[in-house]
Amino acid sequence: MLDEMDKRLLAALQKDAHLTANQLGELLHLSPSQAGRRRQRLEAEGYIKSYAAKLDPHRLGLNVQAFVLIQLGTHAPDNSRSVARLIDTRPEVISAWTLTGEADYMLRVYCADLQALNALIHEVLLPHPAVSRVQSQIVMDQFKHDAPLPT
Repeated sequence: MLDEMDKRLLAALQKDAHLTANQLGELLHLSPSQAGRRRQRLEAEGYIKSYAAKLDPHRLGLNVQAFVLIQLGTHAPDNSRSVARLIDTRPEVISAWTLTGEADYMLRVYCADLQALNALIHEVLLPHPAVSRVQSQIVMDQFKHDAPLPT
């Protein structure tokens, strides 16, 4: 069970994962050792899965962000596994979901340009024998960036 102090600690770490035990202690009005132990417990219990750097895609030359919807022709387990393996091998796919409704998969992709997105769709995804339809939605602007999870 999470108490209010745990929730405040998680919220603070989502904003800045580099906070030291001293800084966390100051924010939470705890001693540094108490704050550090709470963080360790939350890590050990799996509330904190990992720490990562957020990179600027434009600085990396990734100028096109898109959501790609994939519809399968048939839903045989082998087809689903095969498509999932393909998706897993593609570095431009940064996250993927299975869905209910018309589309079976939704991919979030970053590509250098429209030509690279076109190649991903027409040379990689559409030729897969299990894929019957691919639809892309190109992101024009992202006005709310990936926000912290509510605690």
